[in-house]
Amino acid sequence: MPTNIIRRCAKPVCLAVLALLALSPANAQLRLNFGSKSPFRKLQIAEMAITNMYVDSVDEQKLVEDGIRGMLEKLDPHSSYTTAKETKLMQESLNGSFDGIGIQFNMQQDTLLVIQTIVNGPSEKAGILPGDRIVMVNDTAIAGVKMPREEILRKLRGRKGTKVRLGVVRRGIKDTLSFTVTRDKIPMKTIDGYYMIRPGIGYIRIGSFGATTYKEFMSCVKSLQARGMRHLILDLQDNGGGYLQAAVAIANEFLRHDDLIVYTRGRKSRVQEYRAQGNGSLLQGKVAVLINEFSASAAEIVTGAIQDQDRGVVIGRRSFGKGLVQRPVDFPDGSMLRLTIAHYYTPSGRCIQKPYTKGDRKDYDRELDERFKHGELYSSDSVHFADSLKYYTLRLHRPVYGGGGIMPDIFVPLDTTQFTSMHRQLAAKGIIVSANLRYVDECRKQLKKQYPDFPTFNGKFEIPQKVIDEIIAEGKKQNVTSKDNAELAATLLSLRIQLKALVARDLWDMTEYFQVMNEQNHIVMRAVDELMK
Repeated sequence: MPTNIIRRCAKPVCLAVLALLALSPANAQLRLNFGSKSPFRKLQIAEMAITNMYVDSVDEQKLVEDGIRGMLEKLDPHSSYTTAKETKLMQESLNGSFDGIGIQFNMQQDTLLVIQTIVNGPSEKAGILPGDRIVMVNDTAIAGVKMPREEILRKLRGRKGTKVRLGVVRRGIKDTLSFTVTRDKIPMKTIDGYYMIRPGIGYIRIGSFGATTYKEFMSCVKSLQARGMRHLILDLQDNGGGYLQAAVAIANEFLRHDDLIVYTRGRKSRVQEYRAQGNGSLLQGKVAVLINEFSASAAEIVTGAIQDQDRGVVIGRRSFGKGLVQRPVDFPDGSMLRLTIAHYYTPSGRCIQKPYTKGDRKDYDRELDERFKHGELYSSDSVHFADSLKYYTLRLHRPVYGGGGIMPDIFVPLDTTQFTSMHRQLAAKGIIVSANLRYVDECRKQLKKQYPDFPTFNGKFEIPQKVIDEIIAEGKKQNVTSKDNAELAATLLSLRIQLKALVARDLWDMTEYFQVMNEQNHIVMRAVDELMK
């Protein structure tokens, strides 16, 4: 990511203007007037007047930040400002690593329960085990107190090489155990799971597009090809996007030399094209790309390229429609302005961005709700396209449509019968997850002994009836009941599948979770059918 160096000035409000100077490769193109009548001078005078003359004291830093946010609110929905803390968290999620102790955890009754330790990570090396409860961090008790998850993360994370003392309660051991863990770089995976879903058909689910995604993806591809993969299901459902470079690199693996992947165009930025090099490892075989209404940005770039170049079939529902290019502007205090400078276009010329009104975030944020109300998530017939939005794919000259988002080649409606109202309420209240955590915590050793590998588990395991009974009983206590026997039967069926998947996740990883859940995912199963033809 490019870094813009911004010089400090006497007043914080100057940062906004100096940041704009960094946006142009040739600053001379920005003809800013700093004279007495310039808009900037007016803004500066207002800030100085409020700071020096207002009746009450003001936080000058917050005043400037609110001013920046106020300007951005009148622009598009995706230009944004983040504080230094918010920027750091955002960059960690995209850059693929952070400094910490290397555990996956959940909170159970105000206690930190270790779900998994990162393989070869700091905690595993120190002797922390899945099922351990961390009750102390250095000299601070974190068990039995109402502490936000963000505060716990802050205590556990720290610079690489620093040490943290953990007090641990372990099942079967009376005394509190003490461990000293040396923090290290912890990788953040962006691939949710991959496996051979059927003979000859591989499955890879990408959760987001970060700095390490391409490397992770290629590792998955090589592993699956070694197992006999000829065709691929690329699952981008719920993928909110990320780095353009990662999307381009992955799309390159599927396309021929000089095939257009995506291009950008803006008022002040020249047209920039991204083309395939033709050296990809997935040039042969069938491809199915899976999307839904939460697939956005970089996920739509990959999908649009594969669809427009007639390289594969797109299955699911219309994607989100985020096709605005943001350029980061770094401030000296670590905060960041992300300003929209261009639009993304698919190879056929479709603008990925869905329509919006400048300054109207409310209607933009409700757009997915409107799709739900209008029936688009249940029937492709409810989506109407004007002739002006018709485009054609580049090889087979098939019609595809613009207007925001990527419309799939094969529409799969949202199935509201798969998860009943009762099931959704049980999940929303945390009853299902809590029951799963208790069960795995109590039976982890027994389960690992009885099911030494996932194939054995997947073929034989069934969730005990007592766990189901606990969930139903707790639901009644919280006024969550079925309206009739049919809803109860459907709820019990989906509950057993979800709980089996959650147990598999806690014993192994997300790959095993998806191996269970995907057999009930209609979009995934439709892709399997298409690739088996």
